[in-house]
Amino acid sequence: MTNSDERLFAMLIYLVSFFVPVIGPLIIWIIKRDDSDFIDFHGKEYFNFFISFTIYGFASGILILLIIGFLLVPAVGITGFILTIIAAVKSYNGEKYRIPLVIRFIK
Repeated sequence: MTNSDERLFAMLIYLVSFFVPVIGPLIIWIIKRDDSDFIDFHGKEYFNFFISFTIYGFASGILILLIIGFLLVPAVGITGFILTIIAAVKSYNGEKYRIPLVIRFIK
């Protein structure tokens, strides 16, 4: 069972990412990952999410040359936004949420 501080910091990893996508979550994760397995889980999950959706964004950008990228770029952005909000809510509720469509680079 997680306490309220762990849930708050896990949620902040996702919320801070709207303003500073790399530095903010990285600072929270590095400072708190040794204190809590829950925060460590969500830090890894966020960075796997970030790396995966960066790859999807670049691929969509390249596919603009084939016209389909014009549909994929907004779809990737909207999906990333929605999944970040869902992950923030789930982490605040104390759930270990696995974000769909994510490649697990960091284990």
